[in-house]
Amino acid sequence: MVNWANFISQCFNGLVLGALLALISSGLTIIYGTLGVLNFAHGAMFMLGGYAGWVAYDYTGSFIVALIAGSLFVMLVGVLMERLIIRYFYARPQEDQILVTFGLGIVFVEGVRFFFGSLSKTVPPPSLFQGITNLGFMVYPTYRLALLGIVAVALLALYFVLYRTRIGMIVRAGIEDSVMVGSLGIDVYKVFMLVFGIGAMAAGFAGIVNAPVVSIAPDVGEAILVQTFVVVVIGGVGSFPGAVLGGIIAGEIISITSMFNPGYAYVMLFVAMTLVLVLRPYGLLGTAGRE
Repeated sequence: MVNWANFISQCFNGLVLGALLALISSGLTIIYGTLGVLNFAHGAMFMLGGYAGWVAYDYTGSFIVALIAGSLFVMLVGVLMERLIIRYFYARPQEDQILVTFGLGIVFVEGVRFFFGSLSKTVPPPSLFQGITNLGFMVYPTYRLALLGIVAVALLALYFVLYRTRIGMIVRAGIEDSVMVGSLGIDVYKVFMLVFGIGAMAAGFAGIVNAPVVSIAPDVGEAILVQTFVVVVIGGVGSFPGAVLGGIIAGEIISITSMFNPGYAYVMLFVAMTLVLVLRPYGLLGTAGRE
């Protein structure tokens, strides 16, 4: 018999996990949807954000500083990565993009392991969000509830910047015809660099936001990378709303399945992805023509 209190609690856990997956996946889909780059180092960006935030917290004791420092550090890593390596792969086959970004992810993971070791690190939640909250029908960790609001604000900010501002219009126009945009006096490749940095920052931001929920370890990005790609496929490659919807669906599938049998959580996730691909090959909110 189903324990409804546990079921509702797991639904909330799924919502929290889904929100994080949505944020990470939005960064991935922004990079792929606008620049056409399959970034297999995205999971490592998530891990780097957690570690950068942990270092900042260790020095300052401030979660806000850790949040800002972790996000900006990963954005800087993304910008350097795009300038030094990725820009030479825009016109290359996607197989080359996969190999080079996968290799970079390994370098980042092993670099962190070299400097900080393999033992996990923890960051406590800010004092304002410590403890539990009584929702009337159950009690739930306050920080997890706050996390939903933090991620929602971050997703809205990302959507506004990239889809409701001049930068977003330039990026989309640059993808369609970079020569035409360049003839207007706009350095479209600097905009591409910025977009890559913002996409990486989304993963880094998620890494430090998640740090009080799950301990940070060098290989924490590996599992999340697989889940992130599944989310993008379910929601629709290149679709920002699809990444959000796919994240919520994936989070609930993993969480609710774990209540009955944790060993089948990822099996059910891939079953869902397969069903979506059979019924809607371009994802739930994807569009035909987008590879």
